[in-house]
Amino acid sequence: MPPASDDREQPIADERGELDEAQDDLFAVLDDDASDEDDTTESAATESAIPAESAILDVTLPPAAARAPYALPFAPRLDLEPRPYQREAVEAWLRAHGRGIVVLPTGAGKTIVAFDAIARLGVRALVIVPTIELLRQWRAGLTERLDLPADAVGAVGGGERAPGPLTVMTYDSAAMPRRALEGYGLLIFDEAHHLPAQSYRSIAKKCPAPWRLGLSATLERTDGRHAELDTLIGPIVFERDVEELSAQRHIAAYRERRVFVNLAPEEEVRYETLMAEWRWYLATHRSQLGPGPGMFAALIRRGGFDPEARRALRAHHEARLVSMNATAKIGTIEDLLRRHAHDKVLIFSEYVDMVDRISRALLIPAITYRTPPAERRAILQGFRSGALTKLVTGRVLNEGVDVPDANVAIIASGSASLREYVQRLGRVLRPKATEAQLYELISRRTTERNTSRRRRPKRKGEATC
Repeated sequence: MPPASDDREQPIADERGELDEAQDDLFAVLDDDASDEDDTTESAATESAIPAESAILDVTLPPAAARAPYALPFAPRLDLEPRPYQREAVEAWLRAHGRGIVVLPTGAGKTIVAFDAIARLGVRALVIVPTIELLRQWRAGLTERLDLPADAVGAVGGGERAPGPLTVMTYDSAAMPRRALEGYGLLIFDEAHHLPAQSYRSIAKKCPAPWRLGLSATLERTDGRHAELDTLIGPIVFERDVEELSAQRHIAAYRERRVFVNLAPEEEVRYETLMAEWRWYLATHRSQLGPGPGMFAALIRRGGFDPEARRALRAHHEARLVSMNATAKIGTIEDLLRRHAHDKVLIFSEYVDMVDRISRALLIPAITYRTPPAERRAILQGFRSGALTKLVTGRVLNEGVDVPDANVAIIASGSASLREYVQRLGRVLRPKATEAQLYELISRRTTERNTSRRRRPKRKGEATC
């Protein structure tokens, strides 16, 4: 049986203030009506470096006089033709006076939108990213795609302290109290949903850049602070979802399938015993906990002085471990890998213990937060080259890592986060001739099915559950 310790991975440590996803299971206890049926969904330089307004059709750039104080000492040129929706995104942003957020799925090329914006404005730009891995990717991308010398793009973070006309900086570095962020005309936030965190929101105030661009696949935060992005960056000015881009063949056609497995008899007994303790506490302390979303927070507060509350929370946590790490999932994954023997497959798990069990049982490489950097790079390079075609991982590859493209994703377990779901789906959506597949493995007769239902994106025309 998996250990009771919480070994979930965190790809970035910000102060989002989000409650544990277990809150969704609390509501699942109260709303336990989903059927266990498999289903499938289709699914200061010279002004001459400033680009002329006449170069942009039907879109008005900020006046050259406004851009001149921030002008780059060179004229960046994008070395590729943006896809239609990427160009539309930049034009929508320009019509919004260069302030706002572009929302596109993982794999849809959000960075190209930023490169195009930089090339059009021709001003000094600061790009804020959540991880060192992304800092390196952005620096390389800016140099390559805008045809710039290496010293034109600086970096601050991960031991580097070399700002340039274009600078890439981590959220942690930019948020340091003494970090100066003046002199930039364009401020770009990659994975912009991180910005409202208490420790990061100061970045937007410290940098007086007149033009701001946010990029994200999913903005929503469970603490509700995504509403503050309107003030920090600007409103959403352009948005496309996975279904739209897939229908237009800008990303791969895809199919989602939920696959249900049974708990082993001993797992079922343990799960029911633990959930009975959890439900009993909720039923007997409902009046003290109060109604609605505050119920789980009230339960956590009671855990500080009430031993029964602590036992209930521990029972709930261990029940989640039983359902998410069900032994039958390993056999199901083996069957799916046999079916997709010639495909590139990524397997995701919420808990490191399950990642290790899958890796050992099926003899496939694994990447977790414990994997040394050199080993991680070697595994990803092997997957990229095709020498490796199967890989199991935890949350560490959800965000901020350039994961080589695959055409099959298997979610052995996951949180109720829509963002996490979209990120994992995006790992198989880069354009390709074949249809991408995403499988979710769910333990029958457990609250895991409710977690799955809550994280899946709402379809157009679909009623809210």
